[in-house]
Amino acid sequence: MALSQLYETWDALSRSGTDLAWWQDFFIGFYRAFIEEDRWQQYLEGTGTTLVATALALLMGVILGVVVAVVRTAHDQQRPGRKKNPVLGAVNAIFRVYVTVIRGTPMMLQLLIWAFVVFKSRQYTLVGIFGLGINSGAYVSEIIRGGLMAVDGGQMEAGRSLGMNYFDTMRFIVIPQAIKAILPSLGNEFIILLKDTSLLSMISGQELLYFAQAVATRTYNQMFPLIGAACIYLVLVLIFTWLLGKLERRLRQSDRR
Repeated sequence: MALSQLYETWDALSRSGTDLAWWQDFFIGFYRAFIEEDRWQQYLEGTGTTLVATALALLMGVILGVVVAVVRTAHDQQRPGRKKNPVLGAVNAIFRVYVTVIRGTPMMLQLLIWAFVVFKSRQYTLVGIFGLGINSGAYVSEIIRGGLMAVDGGQMEAGRSLGMNYFDTMRFIVIPQAIKAILPSLGNEFIILLKDTSLLSMISGQELLYFAQAVATRTYNQMFPLIGAACIYLVLVLIFTWLLGKLERRLRQSDRR
């Protein structure tokens, strides 16, 4: 008997008031949540959007984080006793406020402000990705700044003694050395962002949880769609955690050589 016929038979018995075994009720709920009307395709679409949103938000966060980290590091590493650059000081102050505000307020509140106060756009998924990227930039900047500050200050002095300016020294000497230290932390930020994409559903962003809730609304059953979405998130996190572990082991091996 085909699954659809089995479902129709047991569903008809359930509607008629016949008591079914627990595994029959389980099958009916599973079929409605994932198989009926090809609803599994909605979970697949939501998963794809989740991965794209995570990648774009992290890319935006890395670009923004690098700019913020380099400026703040340049400000902090100005030689004492010399006249400080007023432009650098002003930009550093703006970036400090940015990092403080973003890290000091909930991401959910930030997304609501971006979607319903700043942009007031119906492109909720794009607005959500932008909000995630802005939020990630603050945390990534601290990760990168920590990596840059961890590099021996003599490396900067060596570059400057060779006639290189500050940004060339950062680009060719300091940043390549800092990458090994910050890559694992950036991987963790990717995993955090992956889970935080679920917040997009609160502003009607069409990611995995959004479609799971839509299925739950149509089937009048919250358990299977939500547990299914949770399992997908868990599998994705486990995959990326495994990949991150391999990356960390490879970095440790390269350090021993």
